[in-house]
Amino acid sequence: MAKGEWKRSGTDDIQLTGRSECEVFDDGTNTFFWRAHTVTVLFILTCVLVYVTLLEETPHDTAYNTKRGIVASILVFLCFGVTQAKDGPFTRPHPAYWRFWLCVSVVYELFLIFILFQTVHDGRQFMKYIDPKLGIPLPERGYGGNCLIYDPGHPADPFHNIWDKMDGFVPAHFLGWYIKTLVIRDWWMCMIISVMFEFLEYSLEHQLPNFSECWWDHWIMDVLVCNGLGIYCGMKTLGWLSMKPYQWQGLWNIPTYKGKIKRIAFQFTPYSWVKFEWRPASNLRRWLAVLGIIFTFLLAELNTFYLKFVLWMPPEHYLVLLRLIFFVNVGGVAMREIYDFMDDPKFHKKLGQQAWIVAAITVTEFLIVVKYDPNTIMLPIPFFITQCWILGIVLILIWTLWRFFIRDITLRYKETRRRRQEGSSERDRVPGHADGSNLATSGRSKLNGSMDTVRHRKP
Repeated sequence: MAKGEWKRSGTDDIQLTGRSECEVFDDGTNTFFWRAHTVTVLFILTCVLVYVTLLEETPHDTAYNTKRGIVASILVFLCFGVTQAKDGPFTRPHPAYWRFWLCVSVVYELFLIFILFQTVHDGRQFMKYIDPKLGIPLPERGYGGNCLIYDPGHPADPFHNIWDKMDGFVPAHFLGWYIKTLVIRDWWMCMIISVMFEFLEYSLEHQLPNFSECWWDHWIMDVLVCNGLGIYCGMKTLGWLSMKPYQWQGLWNIPTYKGKIKRIAFQFTPYSWVKFEWRPASNLRRWLAVLGIIFTFLLAELNTFYLKFVLWMPPEHYLVLLRLIFFVNVGGVAMREIYDFMDDPKFHKKLGQQAWIVAAITVTEFLIVVKYDPNTIMLPIPFFITQCWILGIVLILIWTLWRFFIRDITLRYKETRRRRQEGSSERDRVPGHADGSNLATSGRSKLNGSMDTVRHRKP
């Protein structure tokens, strides 16, 4: 397939560039599932509003009416966005699904902006309007303490330290890193982010007790078992997706029921497959972009813990889970838009809409943390930890200067010197070079003299 050729996917056109690793066949069946339903959604929305206005009696409860009005406003905005917003890079399972999460991103960012502009007390008490159980200070659980893997002091259960730390975060770690691997699509970047976050937990455990863990909890349970196994399974899934044939046929064009069920299941897989080749050392722009991606990932991970700390939300609260589900859905789209913007800036001249709003959300969450609990954020980091981070930053700067500046200048100097040496050696290899130049000069002089004589004789 030629670069830039267009293939039809239902009602959408997808440009398959040279980076696509798979040939896509699509019969172009435009079923009811793929058609635009703008008029239908508008009609249903109008009927609901007419019912609320004319047939339903408004309760005399200010708080209830306020909540219902805010929810109705959000739903109307979601209806508009799902039907009218710009499509993103993904079309499976349906473009409307990704438009929905884009609109949810906007709503969430507006909610964060509202919380940011409140006082600390009012912002925390506002959470009671979402759940009356919120707005109460909660103790933070620590995972440190007794770090003996085998504790002889408890003969009834000497491995109690391990079982105490086997909570709901263990499968969450595995599932989270499995999905992150599908989003990043690079083994090295996933491992770097996984290890770097453990170093951040070491560095910030004086601020949040939740970061205080045993050494084997950091490196064995988290990095090797949960994160490592999730990354391994994610890479295996990526390998299967890169080898999977992408042949799309309309559901009603498939004769067998088994084929129809298989087609429905494959609707939740990508339309086509693009392998992410980050190549951070190829040029300075990609290197800085990869560093920015890693930094943003780590900041979003830290926001998860700090937000629930400053807003007094227990770890098992459904809002914490909803935020993780939200980032799972928007993170994949944002990462694809960032990769397209890096890999093909001539075609993708600006950062994608989902990537833009995710970056804004990450920054706004961090600003809320800074405003709501500056004392915790400003707790001084231990001196030896500060030294380690300064050393790491200095090493990164030195490597950057060497790789993209000093090394390039050295290579250019060596290349110029080599060309000069090759040029001088070629001139030396020309036979009679020393005498030939004089002969050529004297020959030209004689020829010029003869021509001058001819010119003088012509009149």
